[in-house]
Amino acid sequence: MSFLFGSRSSKTFKPKKNIPEGSHQYELLKHAEATLGSGNLRMAVMLPEGEDLNEWVAVNNICFAAVDFFNQINMLYGTITDFCTEESCPVMSAGPKYEYHWADGTNIKKPIKCSAPKYIDYLMTWVQDQLDDETLFPSKIGVPFPKNFMSVAKTILKRLFRVYAHIYHQHFDPVIQLQEEAHLNTSFKHFIFFVQEFNLIDRRELAPLQELIEKLTSKDR
Repeated sequence: MSFLFGSRSSKTFKPKKNIPEGSHQYELLKHAEATLGSGNLRMAVMLPEGEDLNEWVAVNNICFAAVDFFNQINMLYGTITDFCTEESCPVMSAGPKYEYHWADGTNIKKPIKCSAPKYIDYLMTWVQDQLDDETLFPSKIGVPFPKNFMSVAKTILKRLFRVYAHIYHQHFDPVIQLQEEAHLNTSFKHFIFFVQEFNLIDRRELAPLQELIEKLTSKDR
């Protein structure tokens, strides 16, 4: 599947996986929804006492982090695609010091240099493929998570971070013009609280936005 970002009407939204009511995962989901609704983003991502880390991250990843951030980034990026083109962004970057090359390990094994819109198209297509893979993200009760689940989850979030980084570094002026700044900041702040709570992204990967991360999270400590 290829993603179309050209206009608001062309954005593709991924529905949340259906978790059966009454299951333990359903109860975890209700807990997450309740805390997220409280307005306290840091509390919303904390592991409930006594819960299994893999299962909690899975519920958040399937129903909140991966799906919600996937949809949010899809929408946010969709608003600035007129400014992110082959000509304006011939490489996928987050400022002059950070450049990203694409590889998925399957179709493209050796990292390739490509434009930002092409990279993000590859990235979003790859993320959806992972979320749709029942062997990686099982939706049925009792189906165990694979041993590589945390590794895959970390890679998904690491790659989604790169889209935030590209938007902030290369397209923040259009974001302000479109009055999307508050939405972008809230979305990114929630994302950062989630990955920090479970140490899901290496600090070095967060370097392109470290100053912003400090600013956004300092008030909540």
